[in-house]
Amino acid sequence: MNLHEYQGKSILKSFGVGIQEGIVVDNAAEAVAAAEKLTEETGTSWYVVKAQIHAGGRGKGIVTETQSNGVVLAKGLEHVEEKVKGILGGHLVTAQTSAEGKKVNKVLIAQDVYYPGESEPSEIYMSVLMNRERGRNIIMYSTEGGMDIEAVAEKTPHLIFTEEIDPRVGLQGFQARRIAFNLGLSGQAFKEMTKFVVALYNAYVGCDASMFEINPVLKTSDNKIIAVDAKVTLDENSLFRHPDYAAMRDKTEEDPTEVEAGEAGLNYVKLDGNVGCMVNGAGLAMATMDIIKYSGGSPANFLDVGGTANAERVEKAFRIILKDPNVKAILINIFGGIVRCDRVAQGVVDAYKNMGSIPVPIIVRLQGTNAEEAKKLIDESGLNVHSAVLLQEAADKVKEVLA
Repeated sequence: MNLHEYQGKSILKSFGVGIQEGIVVDNAAEAVAAAEKLTEETGTSWYVVKAQIHAGGRGKGIVTETQSNGVVLAKGLEHVEEKVKGILGGHLVTAQTSAEGKKVNKVLIAQDVYYPGESEPSEIYMSVLMNRERGRNIIMYSTEGGMDIEAVAEKTPHLIFTEEIDPRVGLQGFQARRIAFNLGLSGQAFKEMTKFVVALYNAYVGCDASMFEINPVLKTSDNKIIAVDAKVTLDENSLFRHPDYAAMRDKTEEDPTEVEAGEAGLNYVKLDGNVGCMVNGAGLAMATMDIIKYSGGSPANFLDVGGTANAERVEKAFRIILKDPNVKAILINIFGGIVRCDRVAQGVVDAYKNMGSIPVPIIVRLQGTNAEEAKKLIDESGLNVHSAVLLQEAADKVKEVLA
């Protein structure tokens, strides 16, 4: 589950991570009051106005309605409302959004942390994530903060460092110090960075995150270390332990069809193809998508109906798949183990009849318990449904109906 910047920062702060302070608002009228409150709390007189959407590259992104960037600086209270109006309610297009962009429903009024002082501020990249190849958490960091890490990796890979964490002992003090040393820090900034790294890793583990990305981490002119941004992704499988984090979910940032499928207990991910898939089991779903591609089609979705493929569930899956206008055929691939194939077949027939008609051909491949009875049910239904026994046979029928 992705979080907004302001939500991620609130989690970081709760674990003792230094952050750029800010107040989130959803209308321009509240923005000036928020800025005044921020001045009282931090002493800042300039304010950074940040669009809150689930996408990176906001600073370079453009709000289509006003041509404003997604992150702007208000040099005084008198400019705050104007800057907020240039972003709030508009559609922000970045390198990580569609051409239509994402509507900005909230903005963060944040303190200016690039103030003059005894030394020059510097930006650092830092992330915590799982190295799946090694099965261990790593801290990835670079002196090249504020830039796209992909560009840094391509052009100057020697400037990217990683620290692997042994799960038996967790992050060790010498590792936090090594990170600060590799970043070229010394004195008070060195001490602050070691504290920052420890608190950041504790936050990552403590909230069951799958990724933290802080770009940039700022060494301020007075040698404080703070998170200026926060891209946080939480492991959805752990949200039962964190109801307060689960409440942070912003469904307006997600695909509405995927939200609807999730509420119906279906695992659905929209893709760009022309063949809808309805399968029980994630592994079988992946194999089904492969065979569709091999047969000349392209999967339009990943959809796992789980182990209860009854008429109601199948009908809901049909309706979700058919919301995609690109779907030209539907392949249902069910392995009947605990679930009997004849019950699934009856569910398909009942769902078809309940919906009145389905405008695309359906290929049903049922294998396992009572597969023969299931095939007979499909063949004798009189509906525009093609039955198959072998997966290759199903693939050939997909190719046939798409021709």
